[in-house]
Amino acid sequence: MTLTDRTEEPDALTIGRRIRQLRTARGMTLEDLAVLIDRAPSQVSMFETGKREPKLTLLQAIARALGTTLDGLLEGEPLDERSTMEIALERAMKGQTFQALGLPSFRIGKSVPDDALAVMLALHGEIERLRDERAATPEEARRANVELRDLMRTQDNYFADLESRASEILAAVGHPGGPITQRTASEIAAHLGFTLHYAPDLPQTTRSVADLAHGRLYLSSSIPAKGDARTAVLQALSSRILGHGEPRSYAEFLRQRVETNYLTGALLVPEAHVVPVLHEAKARRAISVEDLRDTYSVSYETAAHRFTNLATRHLEIPVHFLKVHESGTITKAYENDDVNFPTDRLGAIEGQMCCRRWTSRVVFDVEDRFNPYYQYTDTGNGTYWCTARVEPSSEGLHSVSVGVRFDDTRWFVGRDTTNRGTSKHSVETCCRRAPADLEDRWRQKAWPNVRTPRTLLATLPTGAFPGVDTTDVYEFLEAHAPR
Repeated sequence: MTLTDRTEEPDALTIGRRIRQLRTARGMTLEDLAVLIDRAPSQVSMFETGKREPKLTLLQAIARALGTTLDGLLEGEPLDERSTMEIALERAMKGQTFQALGLPSFRIGKSVPDDALAVMLALHGEIERLRDERAATPEEARRANVELRDLMRTQDNYFADLESRASEILAAVGHPGGPITQRTASEIAAHLGFTLHYAPDLPQTTRSVADLAHGRLYLSSSIPAKGDARTAVLQALSSRILGHGEPRSYAEFLRQRVETNYLTGALLVPEAHVVPVLHEAKARRAISVEDLRDTYSVSYETAAHRFTNLATRHLEIPVHFLKVHESGTITKAYENDDVNFPTDRLGAIEGQMCCRRWTSRVVFDVEDRFNPYYQYTDTGNGTYWCTARVEPSSEGLHSVSVGVRFDDTRWFVGRDTTNRGTSKHSVETCCRRAPADLEDRWRQKAWPNVRTPRTLLATLPTGAFPGVDTTDVYEFLEAHAPR
């Protein structure tokens, strides 16, 4: 990388280096220049190192002593390579990267070789690049999401290696098959060398914290009251089972999160046990996500995810999955059945508005929240059938839906529903544009104040584990570690 200061406004550091460059070029010592401007040599040294900025009248005196003009001093020829590198390193030592790493600054003396300066600047530049790469913009996050979903589609959302790992772990603890209990989850933890500890002061940015030095796994003491304690334990252990290291990019972080959730589902709903159950249900034409949920005592979302893992590989049924926030925003999506979900220019589904007429949106208007909602939807790509349910979360209500093409509906409970809709979201007049009479009446008479999502403009959380306050984590471990 070529270093230059031509396009930068002159600052005290740059001006100081130019003074020194002109002084040495004229064979003058610090004392010589100090005498000419009636200042002490120590003051001249502080000017040259940028620690003090001379006033305008003194700058004029320095310029005359060096045989140049004030403009020549401020905007003269570029600094030599050594001075340029020194300035760049001085600025780096005052920057965020040095401070974040806790690196002390030091005086750059003449004895420091040029090669050493170049190496330090190259290392600083690479660290800056990696920090920028980790600070994923929303666009980069969407690209990573699209790439991951493409991979999932090519594999029919089935990962044989993760299924094998789940099978190996369950066999190691002697699990007989079927739903796993909390005791089994605890035995898996013990098999991996961890004891479980519930703490009321778990850092807010975490779901769990593993103390690898002492083999202790900390979880929030409020988890049993809020949800499935098994899920919390297994999600915490899955990264250890998979040997995940510190993610080097947002894409790797995203991939690790998907693998963790997949393995957790494979442990909660074991492939060897559930596949015969699904084959038997298909033979009876009675496949039901609700039955999976109840049989394995998992959330509806976990049951839906698990069904998408196994449906195509074992039942030869292409499927799609949607999770939609009550605002209408799609937060999770998967499909390998050619359903035409809305996408942005990058191909990302997440973050797009779900069609008002799609099952995932219609279900929010259904009063009966006890029973699943079924609907056939006619699209430009054919007719699809979906089963959907609304579930609460910390961020409001979400709908979770699983669907198949019309020809595959015959295998499912709920195929006799009379609910029907038409969705052509690729056409603006479907639901993205108001009916003509409403638009004519209100187009020039309405001005909504947009509630812009923070993440639309901001970069995503940075750090080794995006969004986690590592100081909180280290202080927590320090307070809870065995003495």
